[in-house]
Amino acid sequence: MPRLPSPTKDEIAGLEPLSRLGLDNIVVVSTRQEADQAFQALGASAVLGFDTESKPTFFKDQVSEGPHVVQFSTLHKAYVFQLHDAGCCETVSHLLVSERITKVGFGLAGDHVQIMRTLGIRPKNVLDLNLVFREKGYAKELGVRGAVAVMFNRRFLKSRKATTSNWSNRQLTESQIIYAANDAWAAIKVFDVLGLMRA
Repeated sequence: MPRLPSPTKDEIAGLEPLSRLGLDNIVVVSTRQEADQAFQALGASAVLGFDTESKPTFFKDQVSEGPHVVQFSTLHKAYVFQLHDAGCCETVSHLLVSERITKVGFGLAGDHVQIMRTLGIRPKNVLDLNLVFREKGYAKELGVRGAVAVMFNRRFLKSRKATTSNWSNRQLTESQIIYAANDAWAAIKVFDVLGLMRA
């Protein structure tokens, strides 16, 4: 199979931005009661977009204490779980080990390691979309930016400031919330357009 070229940074930079989920379609989950409500909304889904965020490390061999945030998204709404609360940890764990719900995202190998260390579970039924694009002939790992460019001809907005921000803070900023939610939302949007959603 011929290898397909991945879009370059310059090509992506020249694209119009992809519209994102706004705060009105994002739920921050930080208590057991909120986690129970979120589980009611998410537990019936066959597929969820999925990602995690961790406080960055700053020196060699420093071990991340994350994830501090785990986010799930349907095609229309995202839930950003903060893992300070035991109830949030329990709900996130239930969703991650569910074999009935497919969790889709990009570059998830590192997330699995951190989740195992922090929550003591092994996520099940997880699909790394980078592998799907590799099977389609892309030699280079696309990641969410490349996948959005290929599938939507749009630029996925990612704030470097939010990427490297302190995700362990109990009060997340508006930019952190939007960043985290849209990482998970973009994954399920790509999955949907790939035609992999079950009827």
